Formats: sequence, C-alpha cells, structure tokens
Amino acid sequence: MSHYIREAHAEDYPRIMEVWESAVLATHDFLAKEDFMYFKEVIPRDYLPNLEVYLIEDGNEIKGFAAVAEGNLEMLFIHDNARGKGYGKKLYTFMKEKTGLTKVDVNEQNPQAIGFYEKMGFRQTGRSEKDGSGKEYPIIHMSL
Repeated sequence: MSHYIREAHAEDYPRIMEVWESAVLATHDFLAKEDFMYFKEVIPRDYLPNLEVYLIEDGNEIKGFAAVAEGNLEMLFIHDNARGKGYGKKLYTFMKEKTGLTKVDVNEQNPQAIGFYEKMGFRQTGRSEKDGSGKEYPIIHMSL
C-alpha cells in the first residue's frame, strides 16, 4: 500500500461525501433514510469547513478521511471498497500522532466500529441515549 495522508480542502468535499456515503451505507444500516439525508446535507456545510480534515489517498484516489476536535476523533470513514485493507488503522495512527486524540464516540449499533476502536486500545467510558445532533441513536463514549 503506497498511501499518502494530506489535509483536505473544500474542493475535496464532493469526494469526501462519496466516501462518507459508501461507508455509511455499508456500516450504518440502522440509520433512517431521512437522517441519512440530513447528515449528507450538514456534513459538507456545517462540519467539514469547521474541522481539520485529513484524507488518506492511494494512487491519487481518496480511500478515507478523518477529523479530530479537542482530543475527540470526530469522524473516521473508509470507502466501502477499501475497508479491511489497513487504511483505517493507518489514518487513525496518523491522527493519533498528529493530534494526541484520546476519545471517540461511536454509534452503539455499529459493532464493527466499536471492535476497531477496542483494537486500537479504547475502552468504553459511558453511554448517551442520543447522538450529538439530538437524534435517537445511542452513543458509546470511549477513551484511551
């Protein structure tokens, strides 16, 4: 794998959202269609411009992206066709070294993500009934 990690720019947002959509359709089967559409609209408008987002590329193709704010891994998504190939671990390791992140919030209904973060050394520290947008998706709070 000859990957490259770089900071994202506004012109990357359409491809970032393609990665997001692919990843969410593969791993978030619990997400209601209207909530999927809500997040698809607000992420590029309200989230990405306010976060330091990094991309992992291979052969000039974006395979995934991640962002950290205040020590919390806010997002880490890998395109469905690139899952299981080490991109998530490489991107996580880069973000950990760059930012010193210590926390992540994970949808309770996404056991694959919970397992991934447990492999990275995270442990559950709490639970919330609703996500950060106030939607009815329970969140597992994890810390290193």
